Amino acid sequence: MAESQTVLFDVQERVAIITLNRPERKNAMNQALKDELRECWRRVKADPDIWAAIITGAGTAFSSGADVEALATGGFVKPDRWRELAMIEGIVDLPTPRRMRVHKPVIAAVNGVVAGFSLDLVTESDIPIASEQAYFVDPHVSIGYVSSHEMVNMARRVPVAVCLRMALLGSRERMSAQRAYEVGLVTEVVPHAKLMDRARELAGMLVSNAPLAVWGTKMAILQGLGLPIPQAEEIAAGYLEVVEQSEDHAEGPRAFVAKRTPAWKAR
Repeated sequence: MAESQTVLFDVQERVAIITLNRPERKNAMNQALKDELRECWRRVKADPDIWAAIITGAGTAFSSGADVEALATGGFVKPDRWRELAMIEGIVDLPTPRRMRVHKPVIAAVNGVVAGFSLDLVTESDIPIASEQAYFVDPHVSIGYVSSHEMVNMARRVPVAVCLRMALLGSRERMSAQRAYEVGLVTEVVPHAKLMDRARELAGMLVSNAPLAVWGTKMAILQGLGLPIPQAEEIAAGYLEVVEQSEDHAEGPRAFVAKRTPAWKAR
């Protein structure tokens, strides 16, 4: 990948660490950041040596959402909405894990403010955790925008009444990290200084498991959401059948019997 300016990308022990890197703008998303973040997700998907990812922000913010100055001056490439509506991915212009079809697990390490668009990066992550200093806000209606995909996703993670309160009060409503934990938006709150250590610890747990089994389990759960149980179980059974044909599927029981650590190969 070419040298990034607005996103940092590093790989450590099979874990990609993606850092939004516009700290002087609270990691607000402009077109360059969107483009570079999209390339990061593509690399996570394609690189066989990457088994999981962490996304976080540089400085004191996770991301303050779309760069309002860029919105005001036309600094974004306008998406082709007709093309998007025809695509199975939905809003393909957005560089988020679900829309980019990232099948590998994603941890969001929320270190500060999460606003507007960047809420998608939390609701579409698999294991979101937050610093005690983090907070969440959706300012769309306060600047004349409809809160669309952000709140559609949010309403599938938290109670609808909580979602409506956040969306309709706009910038006047801030959800604390503790409240986000209480309503299920994040899975734990940790001391600020220990956030990345905890994210790496969780990522280490993820990659210690059989990667194909982890990826198949993630996709089975997500693709079955909203479906009747028999249909959801059929999807899960399909992933099970695929993984049962892998080398890793045979390695797991052998390692258990031999009382040794499994040597996963992701194949």
